[in-house]
Amino acid sequence: MLVSLVGAPNKGKSTLFSALTMNEVAIADYPFTTVDPNLGLAYATKKCVEAELKVKCKPRNSLCHNGTRMIPVNIVDVAGLVEGAHQGKGMGNQFLSDISASDAVIVVSDISGKTDSNGNPSTGADPVADVKAVIEELVQWTASIVKKHIAQISRREDGIVALCEILTNMKATRAQVEDAAGKAFLVTSTIKWSDEDILRFSREFLKLNKPIIVAANKSDAPGSEKGLASLRSEFGDANVVPTSGAIELALRKAAKQGLIDYEPGNRSFNFIGDVTDAQKSALDYMLKFVKERGTNVQELLNSAVFGTLGNIVVYPVEDEGKYCDHSGNVLPDAILMKSGSTAIELAEKIHTDIAKNMLYAVDARNKKRLAKNYPLQDGDVIRIVSAAR
Repeated sequence: MLVSLVGAPNKGKSTLFSALTMNEVAIADYPFTTVDPNLGLAYATKKCVEAELKVKCKPRNSLCHNGTRMIPVNIVDVAGLVEGAHQGKGMGNQFLSDISASDAVIVVSDISGKTDSNGNPSTGADPVADVKAVIEELVQWTASIVKKHIAQISRREDGIVALCEILTNMKATRAQVEDAAGKAFLVTSTIKWSDEDILRFSREFLKLNKPIIVAANKSDAPGSEKGLASLRSEFGDANVVPTSGAIELALRKAAKQGLIDYEPGNRSFNFIGDVTDAQKSALDYMLKFVKERGTNVQELLNSAVFGTLGNIVVYPVEDEGKYCDHSGNVLPDAILMKSGSTAIELAEKIHTDIAKNMLYAVDARNKKRLAKNYPLQDGDVIRIVSAAR
């Protein structure tokens, strides 16, 4: 899974990226600090089923800490986006290409209003306008890809197949293309779309192909409440998460240095190391902030993975009695699956031969046999029974 951090320059993307991944990247108060994309690994978190099953897990594809399963998610922080990027301005098409393989997009906005749409110092800048501008650039970029190939597409009888081929780098599915064309009221048998038709399609397609969640960043700055309210009014509470990348990064660094005991997502921490008076003062301020409001950086990633993308966590095992694999690793893998996925789709994620020769599944909790089309539930522990060796 790949999640992109995008936004206008100087909105705190690189700080947020560092807080999520603990990767060292260039951070500065001027536009285009990021030129090449930064790639890193973050962890979506869910309560592990080990306590419920009264076992101690031994993860392979993930981590488990204090009963919290930490599932790896790839994160890319790309160059700041300015108006006209789809025409090559700023980092232009380089930026847009960097997000093509993303499953979801986090648009980072500065809710303090202290930076304009080009990343320069300002007062009273509108975060809603910034987010809309980023979304519009993504729409225009997608439309430009379709326009470039429209003559080729129009010669194909099955327009859906033609569009899927053109948009393959964006991981387009037939269902997404069909749904987007339907919502834009467009005929797809033999495509003869105008530029306006292409824009309507692109707008609907992106909602399905690159679902967006807004990081209302710099929530620790004075005046941020107004920007947060504006974003929530425009995009809805569920799609906007107030974050402080700066405080989260400082806390994770302090924990790494052994100064505090802090677990990402927690609303408190304990002092465990020797700190200077200056460090104590700064950490006391941050402790007050996380207790009252939280940095919400972990919540942002969880919202993207489990809310926006609608994933659940499933634990495949080979021995339903001991909840382990053939090597004895208990609850070895935590696999992200789309809500509504079936047992055979889980088998396909494990191995194509296992899926091809699948006979049935077993619910490890109650040992009941499950059909191939059994709809997986969040937290399921499943054994796939297959004739494949």
